Amino acid sequence: MKELIMHREGLKLTAHLYGEEDRPLVILIHGFPDTPHSWDGVVPRLVSAGYQVLVPWLRGYTPDSARRHASYGILPAAHDIMAWMRYIQADSAHLVGHDWGAAITMALESLIPEYWKSISLLAVPPIPNRKQLLTSLQALPRQLKMSSYMLIMQSSWSEYLLSSHQADYVKRIWQRWSPTWQFSDSEFQPTRQAFSQPDVAWAASRYYRSLFSVHLRSNRIAGKHLLRPLQIPTLALAGRDDGCMNIRLHQRLSAQKGYPMPIKAVYLEGCGHFLQAEQPEVVVRELLAHFQTSQAAIAA
Repeated sequence: MKELIMHREGLKLTAHLYGEEDRPLVILIHGFPDTPHSWDGVVPRLVSAGYQVLVPWLRGYTPDSARRHASYGILPAAHDIMAWMRYIQADSAHLVGHDWGAAITMALESLIPEYWKSISLLAVPPIPNRKQLLTSLQALPRQLKMSSYMLIMQSSWSEYLLSSHQADYVKRIWQRWSPTWQFSDSEFQPTRQAFSQPDVAWAASRYYRSLFSVHLRSNRIAGKHLLRPLQIPTLALAGRDDGCMNIRLHQRLSAQKGYPMPIKAVYLEGCGHFLQAEQPEVVVRELLAHFQTSQAAIAA
């Protein structure tokens, strides 16, 4: 394992690189409220299967990358991933994103599609266009209720709420979003340590503030890219017990027609939102199958 440090826009960004240099590259992007440690059960299995694995920390999730002057959102984070690709001199990769990482993955698929052998979206479905959204109206009310936490993230006290009492609020989010997962204190500890730091809690909540800041040019660009049809072979993977994402809505959006490449949707039983930490062996099995079929589809 190599720890990588990269300086961008006044921030010190961190990533870890595993496996041999000559192996196909997989990039794993974490989400909220989480850290790259949620991939700890995934990384060694991918390396054993013959892949090199890059696991970056999203900007803002480390003290050295949480700065009040910096921008946090889909587009800045996507540009960080592009910079990591240049940093390690990689010209292609399988891209896997969870939660916010899935949104960043979709933006990257649109920004530089020629770089990706496949994309995999964990917990978050493909973003619909307006017509497809209308066909999913029945499932929207429940999703709006499940997404009400996003409004809390807009508030000026979200930083305090996330970081106070050793990130107990974040622990309750984990329990609500993955209700069937009896995670241990040691499994939660990396996230507790990160979110107990007010600057990190502030920066993580800025992703949500940025999401609703439609006046920002970076958001308009990100939105335009997210609404484009996916061109790359896509796996949509989710847990049926996800307390953050309405699985009925996920199923409707993952069954969208008209993409150049079909979307394969897989739903894990007895699994919630943090599926890569809950069932890493199953997640890796699905990822490896997707990597292989994607290569065959592209070759054809």
